[in-house]
Amino acid sequence: MHKRAGFSIKKVLSSEKAMELMDDGWQRADLHVHSSCSYDVPKSSIVHPKALYEKAISKNMNYVTFTDHDTVEAFDMLGWKKEKLIPGAELSVTDMSNVGHTVHINVFELDEVQFKDMQSIARNKQDIYILLDFLNDNDILYMYNHPFWFPVGEKPNLFVIPELAKHFPVIEYNMQDLKQKNIFAMALAHKLEKGMAVTTDSHTGGIGAVYTMAKGDDFREYFSNIINGNYYLIMDQPIWKHITQELSTWIELVFNMDKQAGKEFSTGFGLLDRTVRMVSSETFAQHPNINKFTMRSIQKLSSSGLPFLLYMLSKRSQISEIRNIMNFY
Repeated sequence: MHKRAGFSIKKVLSSEKAMELMDDGWQRADLHVHSSCSYDVPKSSIVHPKALYEKAISKNMNYVTFTDHDTVEAFDMLGWKKEKLIPGAELSVTDMSNVGHTVHINVFELDEVQFKDMQSIARNKQDIYILLDFLNDNDILYMYNHPFWFPVGEKPNLFVIPELAKHFPVIEYNMQDLKQKNIFAMALAHKLEKGMAVTTDSHTGGIGAVYTMAKGDDFREYFSNIINGNYYLIMDQPIWKHITQELSTWIELVFNMDKQAGKEFSTGFGLLDRTVRMVSSETFAQHPNINKFTMRSIQKLSSSGLPFLLYMLSKRSQISEIRNIMNFY
């Protein structure tokens, strides 16, 4: 099979280099962003859909989308037809029969009725292939999110990922995941001749810190060019620095949540959720100096890089397993 020249590490550019393309019809977008409508985003005005939309426009994003977890509430707030706004969502499909673990899919250019149908398939059918058939039948755009990231507590079926990836037009390079895993995702996209999009997957308002460039007079043409390999991945900072900054901002947002927001927020980690509820409680809020000191201390620990190093070390065995599978594949 003839390999298209578009799939290469040379697709990664700095934002300075990207500026040279701006006058030649290239468009840009961050295709994976969470707003305050996601259950795992600390409730704050800076991550409200309106604030994020305005920030994206100020950063010259040509298309703006929010991909909240299994909800389209952001578009109910902003309006489904707002200029440059592309309706989207991140769907979670726990398909134990065909896959063996949860798969996350970003979908774009959908309406309210289609979302309800997709949600029903994901929750009730729990079959990734039925969902993919629905997306194709309804001409809905989609991509495979962080193929080598898995929810806590799940034992992934790594062998199925390369085969599953064949059914997706675009594979994600996710700045919230480890560099090694993203390199594997990039190798998978290259092997299968799939498009690739770099995303922030930000939960703290970091929309547009990285983005994907492609030509397109509308979003569908833009996405089609990504599929066909005519794109660039724009990123300046290494992943470890991106994650460290995201974590620092996340800590600040958590410490400034009100009591009610703390009850609604969930990370999926029991101990961490209990800690969040504690620091957002009325009792903690009555001691602002202690609150501020604790927040700064945790941020300092985060900025040291130690939490990232520990996370990276905890994933060494999994990365080794992924490497063996990719070498076999």
